[in-house]
Amino acid sequence: MTISFEGQVAIVTGAGNGLGKSHAMELGKRGAKVVVNDFGGARDGTGGALGPAEAVAQEIIDAGGEAMANGANVANYADCEAMVADAVSKWGRVDILINNAGILRDKSFGKMEMSDWNSVVDVHLNGSANCSRAVWNQMKEQNYGRILMTTSTSGIYGNFGQANYGAAKLGLVGLMNTLCIEGAKNNIQVNCLSPTAATRMTEDIMTEDMLEKLQPELVTPAAVFLVSKDAPNHTVMFAGAGTYATMQISESAGLNLAPEDRTADGVAANFDKISDMSQPDVFYSGTEHVVKAVQMAQ
Repeated sequence: MTISFEGQVAIVTGAGNGLGKSHAMELGKRGAKVVVNDFGGARDGTGGALGPAEAVAQEIIDAGGEAMANGANVANYADCEAMVADAVSKWGRVDILINNAGILRDKSFGKMEMSDWNSVVDVHLNGSANCSRAVWNQMKEQNYGRILMTTSTSGIYGNFGQANYGAAKLGLVGLMNTLCIEGAKNNIQVNCLSPTAATRMTEDIMTEDMLEKLQPELVTPAAVFLVSKDAPNHTVMFAGAGTYATMQISESAGLNLAPEDRTADGVAANFDKISDMSQPDVFYSGTEHVVKAVQMAQ
């Protein structure tokens, strides 16, 4: 099987460097017309220039593809709307959105200014929501869309000094969970990618040996698959150093406590049984959990 994007239009945010550039280049190589978005700021989100996006767009064009550079700030919804409008004006549609743009402002929680919290959440979580909302109704009308969120092990498992980043990244899993449900009837598939790669976001927290093994190009195959026509829906995929894995959210079977045990003391006394994960349940909507709770009560 050869995955092709001939006739499709893709937007990749944060595509001026690293992972985003790798994703954009591969999509262009496989026939997609690519909007190369990058605000062009520093790692902490300050500054801004169109140069990085223009350079990547030119690389795609030089390789025989079609591309356009875009400098939208994903944290600004009006910018995202304009970016989508430009793509539709030039190429008639948008089929794929890869939400990759991000910034870092790492500090332990007690030392973190709330401005650093808000800036990181604005780019990662709100920025992904802005771009997704800007393409959503257009995708519904054409009855086709593929959206990829970029989550992180910092959100899924935690990482010291990244409360802002981790909260935003796990928030994207929550966003995916609902968009999967809402987009299903219009063939809009939504997935998450959790990458581990050597980029300017990670260059000062990894050893040289680690960086050599964690090339962005080894993450891109997962991204490309997750936005393809035959992509799954509602999947979180890890990718790094040539290893690929998926995540499943599950809960314990649980225990319906006798009326006399429905106290804090009763929960404490039965905690081991309550948290027993030997026979977990996997659900795909919040309603399914509610049904379980009611059925157990009956």
